[in-house]
Parts: sequence; C-alpha cells; structure tokens
Amino acid sequence: MTTTRPRAMLLPAATVLVGCAAAGVVLAADPTSDAGFPLPPCPIKLLTGLDCPGCGATRMFYSLLHGDLLSALHFNAAAVVFIPFFLWTWGAWVLGRWRGRRVVTWEQWRWSPMVALVLIAVWTVIRNLPFPPFNALYV
Repeated sequence: MTTTRPRAMLLPAATVLVGCAAAGVVLAADPTSDAGFPLPPCPIKLLTGLDCPGCGATRMFYSLLHGDLLSALHFNAAAVVFIPFFLWTWGAWVLGRWRGRRVVTWEQWRWSPMVALVLIAVWTVIRNLPFPPFNALYV
C-alpha cells in the first residue's frame, strides 16, 4: 500500500508539470500582443471567419495569469465560467487516484452532456452575433 499511492500520484503530478509548462509558454509568448504569437491561429476562425467556442482561450489564460479578470472575460467568458468545473473534475480525479476508487463529479450526472452541448452552442451563436452588445465579444 505504501508504494501504491505515490505511483497513483505520478500522473496527477505530471498534469501539474505540463500545466505549469503551458503557463510558462503562454506568459513568455504574450498572445495579447501584436508581436506574433508562436502558436497557429484557430482553424475554424481562419476558414470561416467565425469565433469558435474556444477562440480567445489562450489570451484568456494569459489574462488570468496576470490577474486581469475583465480581460479574461472579454477574451472567452465561457471558458472562465468553466474553470471551476474543470478544477472540480481534476480534483475529483486526483482524490479518486489517492483513495483508489472513483469519485463522482458533475460529468456523470445524466443531463450534463446535453447541458454542456447546449451552453457551447448558445455561446457560439451569441459571440458571433453582428450587433451590439454581442459584437463586443469578438476576439
């Protein structure tokens, strides 16, 4: 039992390391500047000209790393709202690995997938409406 828990925590530790590395890349690259971010543009926006549900998420992450919640909300409000659910899921996964048994989260609720799909669809439509105040959501 003494070697099982540390081994079970290797993958969660790896996710923390990857997250920290990603934060370092985003901080170093500054996706909000015009200097040219080293990652490719969103293929949906490139092909259609429309903002996809994830457009602006890197700039949102950059803004949150700098403590600028208003800018983060401008870049991708839906992603900001989703962060607590992501953290809940990640925490339950880590706790489940620590305990050796699955911890139920919001993802296992029967209606969660449908609600998530509807919210993503509504967010996609709202952020692409071409009139005020919705056109302020363009990124």
